[in-house]
Amino acid sequence: MLKLREELILNSIVRQYVSRVVPVSSLSVLGECGLDVSSATVRNDVARLEEGGYIVRPHHAAGSMPSDKGYRYHVSSLKGAELPLEEQFLINHLFHQVEDKLEEWLNLAVTLLAQQVKNVAIVTSPSSPATKYKYLELVSIQPNLVLAVLVVQGAKVCQQLVSFDEPVTQEELSIIVSRLNGLFAGSSAIQIEKSIAQLEPAEKHVIRHVVHMLQAEDAHSGRKVFLEGWHFLINQPEFSHGLRLLNLIRLVEQKKLLDMMLPLCPTGYGVRVVIGHENHEEAVHDCSLVISRYGLPGVPLGSIAVVGPTRMEYERTIAVLSYVSSLISLLVTELYGGASAECSYALNN
Repeated sequence: MLKLREELILNSIVRQYVSRVVPVSSLSVLGECGLDVSSATVRNDVARLEEGGYIVRPHHAAGSMPSDKGYRYHVSSLKGAELPLEEQFLINHLFHQVEDKLEEWLNLAVTLLAQQVKNVAIVTSPSSPATKYKYLELVSIQPNLVLAVLVVQGAKVCQQLVSFDEPVTQEELSIIVSRLNGLFAGSSAIQIEKSIAQLEPAEKHVIRHVVHMLQAEDAHSGRKVFLEGWHFLINQPEFSHGLRLLNLIRLVEQKKLLDMMLPLCPTGYGVRVVIGHENHEEAVHDCSLVISRYGLPGVPLGSIAVVGPTRMEYERTIAVLSYVSSLISLLVTELYGGASAECSYALNN
């Protein structure tokens, strides 16, 4: 936990680096924060922040840049980010000017998000009913390597290799399969996730792969993807050489970005921030994702996200995303509130 002055200095470095895209000097921090201390004191605090991994410096005499850890601390320190009322009124007015159809709202949402935060915005339409686990088979290939064969309702077969730290026999795999099939037959990924804590370590290891397969099926089950804002990324210094942008575009074209987003998405209606190397895909290690859901009360229908460099205005992005997802949820509730959870999926058609 940082001391108050260290936190103020870190937040100042984040703000200035996000704004100016150049390493931040100690003198600049002192001027921006208005601290009643000497520049030597600020330099000492900056050195401690560097030792703690919150900032990095190109070389000893250079200014400071936030690390992934520094951005994470900054985001964790944000409390109740909200849009100014006049911006809320403007966005609300724009949504009420379009036709009362979900697709019209989603088109407007993705355009507004990209414009408001100057990054790529992604919105998915509601999916079809969640994919359900039917039964699982585990086949030993090598002492530490197993093929998981998952049959989902509708008779579709999914496969994934599962590696174990310790050798596991086919007999042990049969015991795991028997217990998992008994517990989770007919369950969705969300339902399974709620019960993972009760499992043994080996069962947890297997079921996490099962959840990933179910989520991947959900991601491709009738979703439409609305995307806007590539031109904003092209103008970001982090993407000036093109390779990072090209890698991100490839992820979108191969639908891997959506696969990656789904497990990261909050199960409720809050906002989740995934920073830099917290992303599992190497192609987005220089990016951050800010993700939320929208939908009827108790029935999150779709996902809404912003993708940009780790040098992102997190407070504003969180505020805009939170307000837009809440507004879409409210509009959907007003228009379709009488629908059951099953009927709500018909909004996709």
